[in-house]
Amino acid sequence: MILLRGSQPLNYLGSPSVATIGNFDGFHLGHQEVCKYVIQQSKQRQLNSVLISFEPTPKEFFAGEHAPARIYSMRKKFELAREFGFDYFVCLNFKPALSSLPAVDFVKQILHDSLQVQMLIVGDDFKFGYKRSGDIYLLRDMGKTLGFEVNDRSTIAHEHDRISSTLIRNKLEASEFEHAAVLMGRPFTISGRVFHGDKKGRTMGFPTANILLRRHKSPITGVFAVTATSNNKQWTGVANIGTRPTVNGTRQQLEAHLFNCQQDLYGQRLEVEFLSKLRNEIKFPSFDALQQQIKIDVDQAKEFFSQRT
Repeated sequence: MILLRGSQPLNYLGSPSVATIGNFDGFHLGHQEVCKYVIQQSKQRQLNSVLISFEPTPKEFFAGEHAPARIYSMRKKFELAREFGFDYFVCLNFKPALSSLPAVDFVKQILHDSLQVQMLIVGDDFKFGYKRSGDIYLLRDMGKTLGFEVNDRSTIAHEHDRISSTLIRNKLEASEFEHAAVLMGRPFTISGRVFHGDKKGRTMGFPTANILLRRHKSPITGVFAVTATSNNKQWTGVANIGTRPTVNGTRQQLEAHLFNCQQDLYGQRLEVEFLSKLRNEIKFPSFDALQQQIKIDVDQAKEFFSQRT
């Protein structure tokens, strides 16, 4: 799969395409149904398959830190799209020029002229363009003029709830990880490259693998029992997601203390799956108090895993 990036891509594709467009946050079962249909239609018509998304998301561009927490990073969405078998992943840089582009110009310049879309598949509630003025009806009207087909896919429900990124965020925030996994078709994970932290955990006897949450806030915070995987090796452990108020931290990051891990993970990619929430993140009056609580967290996590075997 080829990654293409830009604000308004021009002449990216040398042949026509079947495409879908959206944020695809969480890549949940509804998104997956759309993607399956895109791949199916592209193969039948012998055209390129294209997934179009945005970085940052439109809500992040307009709302900043008040935007909804991301479920997945752009990298994770790219990896999942590649697993589906897309030919192209088009990442549109959502900047002022793109945010102010009228819906009709978006269709003409990007979907038609640049990506040569012959068939566009979107969710039935899809909105786009300046002030979200574009919808499925505009797409169909312009498709008749420009010569492309538009197909909308109905939303999918689970136990009478419409599957959506908002619903998944709510389940994650409530630590209903098994329910969220059903809606997503896979467990919720956070992955990233392990970087050198301040090593305060090591001085307390609890070395951690640290992952910086770049360009987005996490949908979950607190302390959790987790499993972590790197290079096909897996460990159980306890992880904190937050700003580390006891050490006057300011940026969100993930710190995972992995049981029986003797491997040097610095620079390696680590994927962390969250299984049970142990407590909220709080500021302790001293390092000694924090150290005592971490011991309790470790014991609780080990007890959790002992009950699963």
